[in-house]
Amino acid sequence: MSKITAAITGVAGYVPDYVLTNKELETMVETNDEWITSRTGIKERRILKGEDKGTSHIAVPAVLDLLKKTNTKPEEVDLLICATTTPDMVFPATANLITAEVGAVNAFGYDLQAACSGFLYALATASKFVESGQYKKVIVVGADKMSSIIDYTDRATCIIFGDGGGAVMLEPNTEGYGIIDSVLKSDGTGAQYLHMKAGGSRRPATIETVQAREHYAFQEGQQVFKFAVKGMADVSAEVMERNNLTSDDVAWLVPHQANKRIIEATANRMGLSNEKVMLNIHKYGNTTSGTIPLCLWEYESQLKKGDNIVLAAFGGGFTWGAIYLKWAYDPK
Repeated sequence: MSKITAAITGVAGYVPDYVLTNKELETMVETNDEWITSRTGIKERRILKGEDKGTSHIAVPAVLDLLKKTNTKPEEVDLLICATTTPDMVFPATANLITAEVGAVNAFGYDLQAACSGFLYALATASKFVESGQYKKVIVVGADKMSSIIDYTDRATCIIFGDGGGAVMLEPNTEGYGIIDSVLKSDGTGAQYLHMKAGGSRRPATIETVQAREHYAFQEGQQVFKFAVKGMADVSAEVMERNNLTSDDVAWLVPHQANKRIIEATANRMGLSNEKVMLNIHKYGNTTSGTIPLCLWEYESQLKKGDNIVLAAFGGGFTWGAIYLKWAYDPK
């Protein structure tokens, strides 16, 4: 019997309409376009506007488009995992809100939180449900409304993050395509450098925590940058070595879009030219769990069946990882 792998059979994405440019940020904090661009590579980011709009309002359009593209009926979906750092509410899970909204009445769902590495963690987890033979159609969502936890008076974070997300369909494959290997890591000692102080069970919301502006993402940029460069580069090189891949063998690197310099350092370590690196940070900034599926969505037309692809990410906490997969279909 042929080995079952979990292959991506479709990808979709969604970004909100509102564009927050560097020019507009200049009116909000002491910064300028040249400073932001030279340090991060970001020109603009998307923001989800409107009352009572949460991460599910980013995920649902992506999932509906994914169902349409893959000719999948909502009731055929077995499982939906949503990687997010900004759930609509503490409970129920955003995954459950998504399944209800799209009509996936037979799917069970849950959220997975690993900051910017969330989509990779979710993809690796979902692949095991498919490989076991238990499920045939699994959707993995990576989406975040980062604007909901960003302090727009904090220059260290407000220039970086945006809202957006995407979704992929995973289905069984016996031809050797799909997810081949993953290297996933975490180190909780990094929590001090990238975290949100209040809002959890340790420091529930009070008037004092709100007034102290503790319900926003806090980042110590230089420390995070240092760890991210090494972390993403190390796991990307490791997954290549484990699978005897040379730089010539790799068709694409799909890096988490946190900072253009981190992306370049990872590509250099892998020996890849810029032409093999997916990049959209200039348009969307860092959408946390959303960056990798958004890249796959934008570059889908350039992907070919059999392409060797490495996905790599680094996130707060710290979390990081890389996944090696063989692309399973040609552009439609």
